[in-house]
Amino acid sequence: MSAEDLESYENDLELDLYREYRDVISLFSYVVETERRFYLANAVDVQVRTNGGEVFFELTLEDAWVWDIYRASRFVKSVHVVTFKDVNVEELTKPEMDIPS
Repeated sequence: MSAEDLESYENDLELDLYREYRDVISLFSYVVETERRFYLANAVDVQVRTNGGEVFFELTLEDAWVWDIYRASRFVKSVHVVTFKDVNVEELTKPEMDIPS
């Protein structure tokens, strides 16, 4: 496989992932960003912890979707994440009603 073929393959995977994201985002209430991953979730619990002067974050996500092109299954029931960098959690706004296209 040439470098060009590999790049094309990865581009196709990313485009498929974006399309899946676009299709499923309305099913979720929160967007969660860590330094390593991007998640959609319906329940988020963030706990700030300290250990020996170090600050870290423990996240528990329920009913989640993981942005990762290499995962066979991106839907997960529960996720526990520990991160040492900032965490961004945003609540998604839901439209009052869906208008069919």
